[in-house]
Amino acid sequence: MKALTYHGAHDVRVDNVPDPVLQQDDDVILRITATAICGSDLHLYRGKVPTLEHGDILGHEFMGVVEDAGKGVSKLQKGDRVVVPFVIACGSCFFCRLQAFAACETTNPGKGGLLNGKNMRPPSALFGFSHMYGGIPGGQAEYVRVPKANVGPIVIPSALRDEQVLFLSDILPTGYQSVLNAEVKQGSSLAIFGAGPVGLMAAACARMKGAEKIYMIDHHAYRLNFAAETYGIIPINFDDVDPAEVIVKDTDGRGVDAVIDAVGFEAKGSAVESVIASLKIESSNGTALRQCIASVRRGGVVSVPGVYSGFIHGFLFGDAFDKGITIRMGQTNVQKFLPELLSFIEEGKLQPDAIITHRLSLGEAAEGYKIFDKKEQDCRKVVLTP
Repeated sequence: MKALTYHGAHDVRVDNVPDPVLQQDDDVILRITATAICGSDLHLYRGKVPTLEHGDILGHEFMGVVEDAGKGVSKLQKGDRVVVPFVIACGSCFFCRLQAFAACETTNPGKGGLLNGKNMRPPSALFGFSHMYGGIPGGQAEYVRVPKANVGPIVIPSALRDEQVLFLSDILPTGYQSVLNAEVKQGSSLAIFGAGPVGLMAAACARMKGAEKIYMIDHHAYRLNFAAETYGIIPINFDDVDPAEVIVKDTDGRGVDAVIDAVGFEAKGSAVESVIASLKIESSNGTALRQCIASVRRGGVVSVPGVYSGFIHGFLFGDAFDKGITIRMGQTNVQKFLPELLSFIEEGKLQPDAIITHRLSLGEAAEGYKIFDKKEQDCRKVVLTP
């Protein structure tokens, strides 16, 4: 089959690789009908995740049709059209019983405690996201093996097109979880740092939840313009102003009720921070996180769906303490949200496909990565079809 494979920083290729086969009784083989390039895929593409190997198949946003199923698969059958969560969870361990599917204890054969050496069990395995997260081949391919197929994959009604539901695999539930973590409700004020796909999904979900005022911070005018037209956000270009200063001034010196950091560890920071990161003194750039802490009101919430790794300096823990803020973060417990999000799409309350700008074939995936990475052609989101 053809699949998009990793060969080093900024070097991805569509190669011929062996077809996947059933390995466990609860596996299915999926024929991919649509897949997408996620913002977090760019961390891999840029060589920022060290546990990738040459030939690894990328991609964790995908859907398709069940072609084969193991004898232990009870919830799916051949011919079912499904969306697959990027989180692989067993459904029965300690954390899965808490619906903390991203913390599943059984699916990731890797080692935990990478930073503190405490032998903590690793988080769940993820599709196509390095060997730190299980080394499971991803879905930017013609076919993919889906482990734990009784837990997670959701059957899609025939009335819905692939593009309407594809983002249930990651960015829509990630944006939704970030909004729930931010405790957004009718009348809330909110700031979203990052107008990429997750930030846009967060804006859509926040509007659905009744947020009254939403600031969005980015430095790509085309993304801010789209968000303003589509979700009614107040755009702030961080190249022109200090976002936190503008937000605090505009909220009578208080700050917003909640902030969402949809940027993560590759935030654009100062020249000093760029040098620190290049020297590997710290693993993540803390610019966006510091702005979030500065922008939120006392007693407010900072919600962090953006990916962070390792150490950052200048965390401003004293400011966080002084303000009495709550910080919530982590990978998305996708399985928990799929049924209600699917119903929101069916009811027309959410239209996640509105953000798609580029539709390419799988054979054009390398060009899609380049366009998305460099923000060329006003690219917001790339969908690939085998």
